[in-house]
Amino acid sequence: MKNVLEYLENISNDNKVIDKNGSITYKDLQVVSKKIGSGLAKYVKNNDPVPVYMEKGISCLEVFMGSLYAGGFYSLLNAGLPKMRLGQIISVLDVDYVVTDKEHLENAKEFFPDKELILYEDLVDSEIDDELLSNIRARKLDVDPVYANFTSGSTGVPKGVVVGNRSIIDFIDNFTSTFGINETDIIANQAPFDFDVSVKDIYPALKTGATLVIVPKELFSRPAELIDFLVEHKVTTMTWAVSALCLISTFHGLDYKVPETVKRVMFSGEVMPMKHLKEWMKHLPNATFVNLYGPTEITCNCTYHIIDRNREYEKIPVGIPFNNEDVFLLDENNKLVESGGIKGEICVRGSALALGYYHDEERTSKVFFEENGKRVFESGDLARYDEDGNLCFISRKDFQIKHMGRRIELGEIEAECDKLSEINRCCCLYDEKREMITLFCEINGNLTSQEIRSLLKNRLADYMIPSKVKIYEKLPLNANGKINRQELKKSL
Repeated sequence: MKNVLEYLENISNDNKVIDKNGSITYKDLQVVSKKIGSGLAKYVKNNDPVPVYMEKGISCLEVFMGSLYAGGFYSLLNAGLPKMRLGQIISVLDVDYVVTDKEHLENAKEFFPDKELILYEDLVDSEIDDELLSNIRARKLDVDPVYANFTSGSTGVPKGVVVGNRSIIDFIDNFTSTFGINETDIIANQAPFDFDVSVKDIYPALKTGATLVIVPKELFSRPAELIDFLVEHKVTTMTWAVSALCLISTFHGLDYKVPETVKRVMFSGEVMPMKHLKEWMKHLPNATFVNLYGPTEITCNCTYHIIDRNREYEKIPVGIPFNNEDVFLLDENNKLVESGGIKGEICVRGSALALGYYHDEERTSKVFFEENGKRVFESGDLARYDEDGNLCFISRKDFQIKHMGRRIELGEIEAECDKLSEINRCCCLYDEKREMITLFCEINGNLTSQEIRSLLKNRLADYMIPSKVKIYEKLPLNANGKINRQELKKSL
């Protein structure tokens, strides 16, 4: 196999993709995607990006697959993003067209005034040109790109992480076999389609022919209805952001109703607070829970840890590598870390590595490098090995500060805060000019800032106690469901 479209083409069952507007079988999805591909081919050159300005759903997925049939790769322009951010992304992609639909046409005219707008509704009326599609496919390689997801960049310009066929095939084959996902499963998609967590929903479904249920985003502000949805659709597999799982447990949604068909719950992106994990495990005693780790540049994940129900965790490890991924630590002198307890930067090599950052060789060369003929990615994440050989995440390199003459990992402070039953979620930021650590948190009860600092004095060295504590009813989240640190920085 060299092209992810083969996943779709090999499905022989009558399972479906379901969204809030209806459903489509995989066979019909293939037909519609070929129509879109035939229509798009007049605009798209080989390996060109196809910007897609639509809501996530079946129609969006059809355009994704159609983009691949046309010989290009897709990149979702999330309709929830502000105009300036979308403008930055489209400038990086640097093409003359945007695919949209009638629902978003007026906004698209405003946001992309100099682009040709290609309507989804017109594309689905195209005739399938089998000869054209066959000629396009004949030129495609397994190293050709499939999608570009944009992440934040330290310079303020978004980074477009480009991922190819071979990387997806390598990872998804291992992902589905490791966790036993098959055509009988019903996968509930939570993540936005411009966030790589969604890749672990879309492509396992396409590979195995499992049913894919796209959860309406509005349900994530209505926990009871969200639980009803999971129960109604008999969901078996949840690969969700930590924040989405915590939404349900924070509002005691599982006390209202339990989605008893769920067999596996996998989470990533942030540290899962133990109190929330225990709540889920209590209500789903037979389900498997998995902590997944990996930056976007690694095609979703490079390590995993299956939760041991009989173990008392101080901190959940990020675990062991997936098959065909070499994950190792390098210390400050770029020497290999081989013993436990020593901190190092997580580095990865293997087929699952992304192709790089689109139109940005300089950034690409900073984190992807060749060593003895092997391509390696430097993650910027710090970790150590525990006594069982599992990797344990410590912090981001850029979350390391020097305060009061000491080197401090802000992630370490956050980890101790997460252990407090009084704190639901939190994050720490550092104001270098004022030399102040600020803790931002959601709390249970009516604790004051001073009381929280007092609790931390029993857990942290004096120089690690936050100078300020800011209490929120709900911490701001970014489009990917992670705590929005950039937004919080404005209130330092």
